[in-house]
Amino acid sequence: MDVNFAKIDWDRLNWTQCVPGQRQGHYESFYQRANHPTRPLAFWIRYTTFSPNDRPEAAIGELWAIFFDGETGEHVVAKEEHPIAECDFATRAFSARVKDSVLGPGSLKGQASSFGNTIGWNLTYSGDQQPLFLLPHKLYSGNFPKAKSLVRLPLANYDGSLTVKGRDIDVTNWLGSQNHNWGIRHTDYYAFGQVAGFDDDPDSFLEIITAKIKVAGPVKTPFLTMLVLRHGGREYALTSILDAVAKTQGRFHYFHWEFSADADEVKLDGQINATPDAFVGLNYYNPPGGIKHCLNTKIGSCELTFLDKETGQRHVLRTKHRALFEILTDDRTHGISIRA
Repeated sequence: MDVNFAKIDWDRLNWTQCVPGQRQGHYESFYQRANHPTRPLAFWIRYTTFSPNDRPEAAIGELWAIFFDGETGEHVVAKEEHPIAECDFATRAFSARVKDSVLGPGSLKGQASSFGNTIGWNLTYSGDQQPLFLLPHKLYSGNFPKAKSLVRLPLANYDGSLTVKGRDIDVTNWLGSQNHNWGIRHTDYYAFGQVAGFDDDPDSFLEIITAKIKVAGPVKTPFLTMLVLRHGGREYALTSILDAVAKTQGRFHYFHWEFSADADEVKLDGQINATPDAFVGLNYYNPPGGIKHCLNTKIGSCELTFLDKETGQRHVLRTKHRALFEILTDDRTHGISIRA
């Protein structure tokens, strides 16, 4: 679906963008994630539609759920796949359904089971933050880049309950975000991070990616980094190709990520880290073919130091276990067990 920003409301970008039945392969995900206010506990719930290239009849809906428990070290993973005929991803409203599990404005309810694990959820969410864009607005229309993302509701508050392998978990004032991503192929190699509220700065929000992208055959770009930081009522956005080439830097490996930026309005240095036992491995189907490995945690650490060049103020933001940290890769030597 092409997006004409001169004529439509931004909310429409949170509707399903992929056209059902199109021959060109696509994926599209609506995911919710949140952290306990003080403990190393988090959930990630994802409603996805996937269609391989030239085979729209093989399209499926995927339902993912993970509960990360940094206290016990047991992370519970469940995933279901259903024929697309048993699903509904609305193109004229914000609404997704995978079989009997539903997502809409302000609430989500459902259950996923696999490999003896069952996770159920009955949640509401709310917030008043403006959407956050990790790409320049004009790039949300058209086929470049191949993958796009939107944080429709940063700093969302979640309430309700989870049931994880028969264990009831109260969700009261967990802080996270409602997110949407889609495209015709996954980004080739990346680290993706998000912090929805730092430990001593619950109103601050960070979204960042460091990626390599194939340009021709096996040739890839150098690492390119784009980021958006909101703090103290200000937004520092470094999201253009020029920013990624000239103003930001990033480099990651298993499982440490360093990044920096030096722009007109801000100078910053940061890092995101997690131990291997904080991750679970996931298979992501790629529309052109093949499977990417997603190494996924929602209980990483982050430290960010930055200077606001306009005010001259320096700030340090930290979280011990509230950072989303994902690595998408074709490498099979990462050492993380694939759970779904």
